[in-house]
Amino acid sequence: MNERSKLLLFTGSYASATESGVQVFEFDGEAGGTITLLNTVEGITNPTFINVDPVNMRLYAIGETPNGEGGKQGEVVSFAIDPQTGKLSELKRIPTMPAEGKVQTTTCHISRDLENQYVVVCSYHGGKIGLVSLDEQGNPLSLTDVAVHTGHGAHPERQDRPHPHSAVFSPDGRYLFVSDLGLDLIRSYTINREQQTFEAQHDTILHPGAGPRHFVFHPDEKSAYVINEVDSTITSFTYDSAKGTLHTAVTVSTLPADYDSKEENTCAEIALSEDGRFLYGSNRGHDSIVVFAVDAGSAGLTFVEHISTLGGHPRHFTLTPDSRYLIVANRDANNLVVFSRDPKSGRLLYTENMAEVSKPVCVRIGVFPATH
Repeated sequence: MNERSKLLLFTGSYASATESGVQVFEFDGEAGGTITLLNTVEGITNPTFINVDPVNMRLYAIGETPNGEGGKQGEVVSFAIDPQTGKLSELKRIPTMPAEGKVQTTTCHISRDLENQYVVVCSYHGGKIGLVSLDEQGNPLSLTDVAVHTGHGAHPERQDRPHPHSAVFSPDGRYLFVSDLGLDLIRSYTINREQQTFEAQHDTILHPGAGPRHFVFHPDEKSAYVINEVDSTITSFTYDSAKGTLHTAVTVSTLPADYDSKEENTCAEIALSEDGRFLYGSNRGHDSIVVFAVDAGSAGLTFVEHISTLGGHPRHFTLTPDSRYLIVANRDANNLVVFSRDPKSGRLLYTENMAEVSKPVCVRIGVFPATH
């Protein structure tokens, strides 16, 4: 970042189409991490995950829409971003995951490939992932392929069927890694760009009852980490970028040793600091961020601290590009909470900066040109 850049913070929420589902804030790290609301967008039902393209000034939001037969299906909406005002102008929306009858194929995650040719959406309830092509302007064009997962996991309620929860591209863009909470596996795909289809490659099996949710690569591209929602753990892997394969290293709990096992907790988001030295994960129930120091060579994890998120159900969080700050979205507290980060210890400190947002469940940040 430089003096002529600005940070914009975007949030997605649980919302009806008549409510503000997407919000735009300006984030000022030089002022101690203040967040100022710039703009809101209505007209999308439950835009619970978003993807930001600051280079081309585009934002992509998932949503849901009735299928006319009593069911619900996913949609994706693209926006142009005005970096000066934070205004979002809707460009195009298309359905992404067709549903027949009363079936629910709404989506929970959206990612974008490095070439800006596709976005990938995950249907948690439908057990599917969708490949959506983009046109030259970066707008969604059509659903070109759907990969269907089958089977079940160990947990009788949470894993009675497939639940793809996220799709993350490898740093070189060659592979796509899909974390399936219901199957206790991470399935890798490549994209056949001539046929515009998914091609399944490898399955990395997690321990029974893990429930892998979100996944992140280390900056050195030699390791990767997944946060397991169902049993509140994080599993690390060494990564062979030539083959696109993961090899399990360690699994650690995200909870304190004395946490009451009768108390419910589910994990949500995971992220690494810019230098790859520290890993962060969120606990919903314990309502905390857990911090680990990372041994990049072995993918080992050493506990550093737990810190309260100052709100219930921290479903998502993000680090600023320089990793000076971490911003948490607390769904049940209806707020965004800003923490500063010590680069040496990895520890977090509440900045006393907070913003009210109704049911926020996703928070993303982008660097944009400042006003001249």
